[in-house]
Amino acid sequence: MIEPAAKSNPAIRTPAPHDSAHLHVSGEARYGDDMPEPRGMLHCWLHLASRTHARIVRMDLSRVRLAPGVVDVICAADLAATTNDIGPVFPGDLVFAEDEVLFDGQPLFAVAATSREAARHATTLAEVEYEDLPAILSIDDALAANAEVVPSKQWLRGDPDGAIARAPHRLAGRIRMGGQEHFYLEGQNAMAIPQEDGQMLIYSSTQNPSELQHKAAEVLGVSAHAVTAENRRMGGGFGGKETQAAWFAVISAKLAQRTGRAVKLRLDRDADMTITGKRHAFLIDYQVGFDDDGRILGIDFLQAADCGYSPDLSHSIADRAMAHADNAYFLDQLRITSKRCFTHKASNTAFRGFGGPQGMVGIEEVIEQIARHLGKDPLAVRKVNFYGADSRNVTPYGMTVEDNIVDGLVGELEQRVDYAARRRAIAQFNASHAYLKKGIALTPVKFGISFTAKHLNQGGALVLVYLDGSVQLNHGGTEMGQGLHIKVAQVVAEVFGIDLDRIQITPTTTGKVPNTSSTAASAGTDLNGAAAYNAAMKIVNRLIPFVRDHFKIATETAIVFRDNGVYAGNQRLASFKEIVKLAYMNRISLSAAGFYATPKLEVDALGRGRPFYYFAYGAACTEVVIDTLTGEHRMTRVDIVHDVGKSLNPAIDMGQIEGGFIQGAGWLTSEELWWDARGRIATHAPSTYKIPVAGDVPPHFDVRIYERGINVEAGVYRSKAVGEPPLMLAISVLYALKDAVSAIGGYRRAAVLDAPATPEAVLMAVEEMKRAVAARTSHATPVESESATTA
Repeated sequence: MIEPAAKSNPAIRTPAPHDSAHLHVSGEARYGDDMPEPRGMLHCWLHLASRTHARIVRMDLSRVRLAPGVVDVICAADLAATTNDIGPVFPGDLVFAEDEVLFDGQPLFAVAATSREAARHATTLAEVEYEDLPAILSIDDALAANAEVVPSKQWLRGDPDGAIARAPHRLAGRIRMGGQEHFYLEGQNAMAIPQEDGQMLIYSSTQNPSELQHKAAEVLGVSAHAVTAENRRMGGGFGGKETQAAWFAVISAKLAQRTGRAVKLRLDRDADMTITGKRHAFLIDYQVGFDDDGRILGIDFLQAADCGYSPDLSHSIADRAMAHADNAYFLDQLRITSKRCFTHKASNTAFRGFGGPQGMVGIEEVIEQIARHLGKDPLAVRKVNFYGADSRNVTPYGMTVEDNIVDGLVGELEQRVDYAARRRAIAQFNASHAYLKKGIALTPVKFGISFTAKHLNQGGALVLVYLDGSVQLNHGGTEMGQGLHIKVAQVVAEVFGIDLDRIQITPTTTGKVPNTSSTAASAGTDLNGAAAYNAAMKIVNRLIPFVRDHFKIATETAIVFRDNGVYAGNQRLASFKEIVKLAYMNRISLSAAGFYATPKLEVDALGRGRPFYYFAYGAACTEVVIDTLTGEHRMTRVDIVHDVGKSLNPAIDMGQIEGGFIQGAGWLTSEELWWDARGRIATHAPSTYKIPVAGDVPPHFDVRIYERGINVEAGVYRSKAVGEPPLMLAISVLYALKDAVSAIGGYRRAAVLDAPATPEAVLMAVEEMKRAVAARTSHATPVESESATTA
């Protein structure tokens, strides 16, 4: 799977359109709520708790059961015979609240009725009495109470305390970053249809059909083989449908099992945003020692994650935040302590980047503070701390960085955007403008590719070749708009040497490929593309000896599948269709299951070792302008160069880079989650929660794939993952905003600005900077420190 054979119809490294593009634009693509509804289907709705933390004193559902159209009602007690807990790794993720409400919006019971309206109305008839209990609503509260969903973890290398103490310069500080709503266009939905002999078919908008299958089987009290989970496509996922889609599927399935009728549950936007978890908010404290050049000599991080009320995947998310506390920088003497905080909120979950973005923001804040303290350009401090090639190349978790291209990639972007000249021009602009200030930042990305849980790094596929030469492809990955299906189809078409339109992609189903991993960790193509390659190669390797004997070819190495045919050297022996027909007549199997397991991975109980197969790299240079009177801001120019190895599909990859960056910019600037003093989420609709829109895209948005990129670990035809890494390119937006605010103080002080950097937050940072400048002017002494916080 290194280099493809030369052919006139290459399937890979070409900008093939998304396999469903024509269906998307015509409105013919079927999503969960578009599936034909079986006769007699019931509709489900949920009753949500109206307290943040409370004991359920009484819950009377008699009026609910008697409401018009109601067929069944279930609560935690109805799952007692099987399980009410669907935690993906650790226990604690409940289908329904039991004796205690743990977050505002937690489902108490579900109603199945003859119409959605009837079900919704019936849920309002319950009589529920609560006894309020104290609630933990913030990371600060959780740290004070030592409240955790899973135990803390710490990595230690060398003597960071000594290194910091001996360093010529020392700083300490804190940065906070908020969570993020997934805001997938298609909300959570599931339809469960009873089959014969106690079996269940579940259609779900899920990234993880196999886990959904197993959780449904546990709740139903049946074996996994009695449950089939299927998904053709999702209208977005971003991690929000990795574990939490199972929640709504098992409720539908349990009601379907009890009633013998199909049941559908589709959340509206308000309910979806109230019930489901978000990206984890983080608080990061740091102490750092560094030299006159800004080189980090010792560092100590405390990473505290808001996990919500249950474990979900928080342990792995916090682990990945630890593993990306370095970003692209060598940190020798260090300590990283990770706190996985319990709060009375919905259980936070996977989100594109999976903790990596939060870890990276932490180290970028350190770089920013060092630069302002020393009066240096932040890019110069970044470059002096980059990983080396032959030394200074071991990560905090003990993995040697063998594929480092960050110097060359950043250098290419720096030169292309004329960074030094633009920084000078921006400084001149700021000196001559009282109210508008510009800022610029160029930040790198180094992101590890693989699941940090070793056993998840496996993929499966099934390839079926029919007598007319057409091919049906099924694999364990799910399509959520990211273009996974078309990439895997391109791999199979390349192996067979046939046109891409000869491949039919079928819905992901546990009935064809079992025990699959979630489509996550940016590993969808790496795992499933490799599995599909192996399946297709099994068939090719059966056909080659047959072709050799049938056509009396001297050596098998001369036989090549290309250009919709089979060749011996330059001689066309037959079309692919003809070869297939001949093979069938000679009783040669034309189907194969493929499997792939990522090699070289090994970690200890603390997550140290080699958790990643390789790294993906990128860099972004962002320019912004802020209005110091209002805090309003916008991106005016963004330039990106991103490493995808040898791209399987440049069109798909470009879409992922552009979209990932904009989504990351939303997280860091406009997407503010807000809970009131009682712990009720107030940002649960588009009216109160602002995701980026077309008008937020900068007028100059130059995105390029790194032309010299290559996957030294081979990958799928030397390609690299692209799903998550581009999101972290948007860190440049936050630090361009900080640069603009810093200009008010003559770049002698770092801006006090957490994420999201909303206009209100920017305005407060501007006012704080003005106060600091005024205080410095009034009281400065020759030895005054210019850092935000000094040790």
